[in-house]
Amino acid sequence: MMRYGWGYPYGGFGLFTWIPELIFWMILVFIFIRLFRHSGHWHDHDHSSPESTPLDILKERYAKGEIDKKQFEEMKKDLKD
Repeated sequence: MMRYGWGYPYGGFGLFTWIPELIFWMILVFIFIRLFRHSGHWHDHDHSSPESTPLDILKERYAKGEIDKKQFEEMKKDLKD
């Protein structure tokens, strides 16, 4: 059997030495993505889009059940004043 480099076949420390490195980089990318998502850069926590009016936001909150009908009517009245 012919030997290369440091005396190991195929010129390195083995044929499959790239597998641990591949796993390392996959884990590193996974951690980066998880941290980036939790930092808020990929989430729109604001309930409104740029063209939403205050009344649209109020209607959305009412539709989601965040406020009840009484609160909705009071806030709607305040917006019109």
